[in-house]
Amino acid sequence: MATLEGCRCRSASARNNNSILYSILKSDSLVTAEEPQHHQQQHSQYQTLQHLLLKGSSTTSVPGSLQELRQQACSCGSTRRRGVLRSPQETCKAASAVLVKTLHFVKNVPCFCELPEGDQLMLIRSGWAPLLVLGLAQDRVDFETTETVEPSMLQRILTGVPERQSEVRAVQNRAAVGVSVVDIETIKAFLKKCWSVDISTKEYAYLKGAVLFNPDLEGLSCLHYIQALRREAHQALNEHVRLIHREDSTRFAKLLIALSMLRAISPLVVAQLFFRPVIGAVNIEEVLMEMFYGK
Repeated sequence: MATLEGCRCRSASARNNNSILYSILKSDSLVTAEEPQHHQQQHSQYQTLQHLLLKGSSTTSVPGSLQELRQQACSCGSTRRRGVLRSPQETCKAASAVLVKTLHFVKNVPCFCELPEGDQLMLIRSGWAPLLVLGLAQDRVDFETTETVEPSMLQRILTGVPERQSEVRAVQNRAAVGVSVVDIETIKAFLKKCWSVDISTKEYAYLKGAVLFNPDLEGLSCLHYIQALRREAHQALNEHVRLIHREDSTRFAKLLIALSMLRAISPLVVAQLFFRPVIGAVNIEEVLMEMFYGK
């Protein structure tokens, strides 16, 4: 069992009340089993989220330099097929509710809160998007999109817009009209994979633990401890699957495949698809920090 100097979580030989993974599982269950107790708190957090997002939409601008814009979009033809939400208000509301649940989950993992604040910030920035998409899968939040087509290079040339101005405008338009269809298909493929496997509440909890404790980030001060937590999450998931699904020898592999699919989902895409259509160009990380730490 992983330990950390100063952490109140202690070693245990079994998945008991002192287990870090037990805490993760208990944290996730707070969202469902104790929902009546926490409904008012989550409603307040949801209102805070809406306030912060609306405030941010009036102050955040589109990236100014051409280099920054190029980093957000590829110039290949595959990115010209863009997709937007068919029901942005409804989907954004559902995604916001999942985001509040996600932060509630993270806040209630005791040994996450015992980590240095710098490590916490890095893990939240790294994990909020995959945790959100996992939450969408767990809550079975589906969404429909409508495809839009970006003007081709020939069309831009024929309009007589100077090349540099045309390129800047084109990339800004991409940000305004949704995300690449390829990115949308990646998210939908992950959701369908989770639903086809019929992941249980406990399995989602262990998957969230594996996502949250990401040791692959540079600059972590408690790297070895976080590595141990990731290993423990995988081990706990494997033990649970072997106990509950003895007849399915491939289930653990299926869950790991689903987990690996999250790596292809960009936080920028998640923010742009699920939040920007309603609240504009908001720095979602600033919103997360203000919600999580009250800063």
